[in-house]
Amino acid sequence: WMDGFQAYGAGKAGGAFDPLTFFRQPQTVVRVLCWLFSIVILGCVANEGYVNRPNEVEEFCIFNRNQIACNYAVSMGTLCFLCCTTFLALDVYFPQISGVKDRKKAVMADIGVSALWSLVWFVGFCFLANQWQVSKEEDNPLNEGADAARATILFCFFSVFTWVCT
Repeated sequence: WMDGFQAYGAGKAGGAFDPLTFFRQPQTVVRVLCWLFSIVILGCVANEGYVNRPNEVEEFCIFNRNQIACNYAVSMGTLCFLCCTTFLALDVYFPQISGVKDRKKAVMADIGVSALWSLVWFVGFCFLANQWQVSKEEDNPLNEGADAARATILFCFFSVFTWVCT
């Protein structure tokens, strides 16, 4: 009767790693999406998140000239990228964990981190959307980076739901 027993989402420990099976798992697909979204957010802000007026040399954050908004997006994008990479590695290693207590710790950490990132991205979505809404047209008369700013906000929104699903 113990043949079908699974402790915290995995079968018997010690099985061989199969990449095809791994990348077909829904959790892996969603985690890869989280990873990609963090790259998009980081890339949008790092590449086009800083603009200047035609008569200025110094660049300012596209989100209402609020440096904190750009720092938040870059920091969270970077940390999320690293966190996703770590949990993808844990997902690969998970079937090798034989102790039920260790598996429980891994699952509980995954749940806690997913909840935290969902909250972080929700706060980021609200903060960046607000700062974008109150941005002044005269601060960016050529509308440079506007698509990148909107993409950043959109992918923050998507990230809330992808982290809930992990």
